Amino acid sequence: MRIKAGFLEGVRCVPTPVHGARPQPLTISLVVIHCISLPPNAYLNPYVDRLFTLSLDGNEHPYFKDICKLELSSHLFINRKGRITQYVSFLDRAYHAGRSVYNGIPECNDYGIGIELEGTVSEPFTEEQYCSLDACLAAIYEAYPATRGHIAGHSEVAPGRKSDPGPFFDWSRYR
Repeated sequence: MRIKAGFLEGVRCVPTPVHGARPQPLTISLVVIHCISLPPNAYLNPYVDRLFTLSLDGNEHPYFKDICKLELSSHLFINRKGRITQYVSFLDRAYHAGRSVYNGIPECNDYGIGIELEGTVSEPFTEEQYCSLDACLAAIYEAYPATRGHIAGHSEVAPGRKSDPGPFFDWSRYR
């Protein structure tokens, strides 16, 4: 797997209008791991795509009413079967971390890459997801060397506000 012009080659691409320019000059120097399922605990459906592309119907499920208008995005999403989707070029800022700080540097969206794993904080992720994440991280580390060794959970960059990816994420595999 390789990155060319900000995109992983050979993965599903679903462009979203929910992104912005990164501040310049800037070095991409962090990977933030998240988890998401829509509705909660439901998998392998189109709802994450719809959330990140502003096309989620608030009437389709009661949980969607409060989130359907949020402007959220991630660079990558890895579903339970390991399928990778890219929404935002790594060269652009995705809106995944919100108010956040890493190693004393605020606004992780400005310099970080967001990767969402389909799941919840209350259950393990799949081996297929870890294999896809391994491949993504290898490509990211090669293209953006300052990210090597700088991987954090959403809970670490936004403590007290976020709890993902949760206690079931296998940090020993990455640290």
